[in-house]
Amino acid sequence: MKFRLIIDREKEEEVVATVHKRTAIIDEIEALVTGSVPSDHIAAYSDDEIRLLSLNEVDCITVITGKTYAVGIDGKKYMLRKRLYEIEEYLPPDFIRINKSSIGNRKRIRRFITTVSGGVDAEFKSGFTDYVSRRCFADIKRRLGL
Repeated sequence: MKFRLIIDREKEEEVVATVHKRTAIIDEIEALVTGSVPSDHIAAYSDDEIRLLSLNEVDCITVITGKTYAVGIDGKKYMLRKRLYEIEEYLPPDFIRINKSSIGNRKRIRRFITTVSGGVDAEFKSGFTDYVSRRCFADIKRRLGL
């Protein structure tokens, strides 16, 4: 397989792929390039893999060392190429802010755990845990009717 990138500011941007047959990965690449990713999916990157991750398969979206990741239901972290505030704009109401750098899927939270220092952690069904800020916890309690 060959890859060629030509940067020419005078021409219209175009992506051309010559393939032997249409496959699922080709469909995903086309969706990424054309920007027609379905609203209930997000483009996610893991090692050498690009996939459309269903939002139902996401426990949490979090920022780790300056990069945005989606934590899948299998506990695997997928890198996202957007900032947290950009992703938050089109997330369904099931996703709630749990702290300044994380948004959790309310349907995937297994339980809230109190810590020794008086804080609260959210434990997701995949086993991933993240702290819940006091301000966000008050909003979560109000939204969940607790």
